Amino acid sequence: MTTLWDTTGSAVVKELAAQRRTGGAVLSGVALTLVVIADESRVNEAEEAATQAAEAHPCRILVVVRRQLEAPAPRLDAEVLIGGRLGPGEAVVMRMYGRLGLHAESVVLPLLAADAPVVAWWHAAPPDKLATDALAVFAHRRITDSSIAADPLAALRTRAVDYAPGDTDLAWTRSTAWRSILASTLDSVSGRRGEPVAVHGARVEGDSANPTAQLLAGWLSSRCGCPVSVEDGGRKPNSSGVDSVTLQLDQDEEVRIQADRRGGAVISQPFRPDATVALPDRVLGDLLSEELRRLDRDEPYSDALQAATGMTGLSGRSPDREHVWFDPAENGEGNGRPRKKAAAKPAGDS
Repeated sequence: MTTLWDTTGSAVVKELAAQRRTGGAVLSGVALTLVVIADESRVNEAEEAATQAAEAHPCRILVVVRRQLEAPAPRLDAEVLIGGRLGPGEAVVMRMYGRLGLHAESVVLPLLAADAPVVAWWHAAPPDKLATDALAVFAHRRITDSSIAADPLAALRTRAVDYAPGDTDLAWTRSTAWRSILASTLDSVSGRRGEPVAVHGARVEGDSANPTAQLLAGWLSSRCGCPVSVEDGGRKPNSSGVDSVTLQLDQDEEVRIQADRRGGAVISQPFRPDATVALPDRVLGDLLSEELRRLDRDEPYSDALQAATGMTGLSGRSPDREHVWFDPAENGEGNGRPRKKAAAKPAGDS
């Protein structure tokens, strides 16, 4: 690892190239570039998650930490690592001071892996409009996390208002296990009957203020075409915010999936004994790794977000974002009002 104090973007590029020559080509085939935007208080957990995700998806990790935007002079401190604490690949951790933080793309763009897609992940509060951050404009995929916001449900609605195909949310990823169990359970009922099953209603119990519970209900509603309520349960749910899901089926049948406290869930359905399946809490790196498996648009997520927030037409929006300059120091007054720059497409798009 090499630490460069009060450096420049050009010096970081040169140091990365020098370490690659010294240590050999660590990554012969980079799957993508992962740009991580993190608060200083969350850098350690962001690095740990990115390292775990890089084990499954060889990538160049670029960590951007915007610090003290009010500092009088811009400054860049950088750590350049190859085969270090961030895994066997290439990584750069950049701490930006002063107004350099408003132009982070000027440092990040020359560091992108050639001919590789770009994924941007905010392990911090993202801007209300992602287009005001140039790091979002050139990314193929944009990952946020409504669950860590001060008001998660307000953050979920903000993401719906600002949605463009290619966006996703780790609050959605936390619902994957529940969605898999529900789909396989309905398949089991269909197999027993020998015909498709119709769902007339559903209820999600848990934490109604948790965006994962809301997105799960939205997904059920979009897939089954029926109303799905989210109700506060009597027990404290796990990190997914979901304690149980009850489905009202045709032929007066009911299916219930209830989480237990041993990392599993109990499935209760007619004419069969109760069955227990695994439903563990997932670590942040596992969630991030799942999202890096796909670079196309996540239409089930947009359908769930649409149903959960009442917004419409999300999937029909353009995936291209136009960079909008925004200076938080000017408080949106006078020249501080957002100004559009030239349209930009995600790297690699035609």
